[in-house]
Amino acid sequence: MEAGLSHVEILLGSAAAVCTTLSFVPQTIKIIRERQTAGISLVMYSLFTLGILLWTIYGVLIQSAPVYLANGATLLLAGTILAMKIKFG
Repeated sequence: MEAGLSHVEILLGSAAAVCTTLSFVPQTIKIIRERQTAGISLVMYSLFTLGILLWTIYGVLIQSAPVYLANGATLLLAGTILAMKIKFG
């Protein structure tokens, strides 16, 4: 257990991380299948992916597995969407 956090706080944070990360799965699958990204904002996904990269690095620096694991997984999904947006326009 992370220092100073109760079981409820850890459960709440973990549930939030899972929901946030999994929210990218349907969009990622849809883009991979359809190869179409016209409705996706390049600027938004670029900034979002950069932000998630920074959160992942921050999690590593403070040695917080929940922070770097959740953000690392989100980074893979958002990065995939961003790469497909760049590739397919």
